[in-house]
Amino acid sequence: MDLQGLLEQTLAGLGYELVDLERSAKGALLRIFIDKPEGITVDDCALVSHHLGRVFTVENVSYDRLEVSSPGLDRPLRKASDFERFSGQQAKIKLRVALAGQRNFVGILQRSEVGKIGLEVDGSMLSFDLANIDKARLVPVL
Repeated sequence: MDLQGLLEQTLAGLGYELVDLERSAKGALLRIFIDKPEGITVDDCALVSHHLGRVFTVENVSYDRLEVSSPGLDRPLRKASDFERFSGQQAKIKLRVALAGQRNFVGILQRSEVGKIGLEVDGSMLSFDLANIDKARLVPVL
């Protein structure tokens, strides 16, 4: 099983969602971002870190340092379910291929059809193919 699949399965069993995984070039550092509907606490990070340490030993996953963290206020959006979950919130989206000469958009996430997301920008409704989204993050409300 690949590392991503192992993490998704293990974290789901603990009641968490894998938001992102970063691995350093030499694989020495594993940085894992987790979430759950109620939010993440330091205790959640500690619990997941200890559990993953044991899982990685059993599964022979090589690493020197493991960091477990919340995704933060500017949480990345990757999956269709992320865009659904945060519908109604402001997001910053960068496209792979420009739309009308523009690649960067900021607006309110709206529900859309399968494979697409809706974004309300300055009163206009835009639709993007999920496959054309290079990066997407929530805009923190301060």
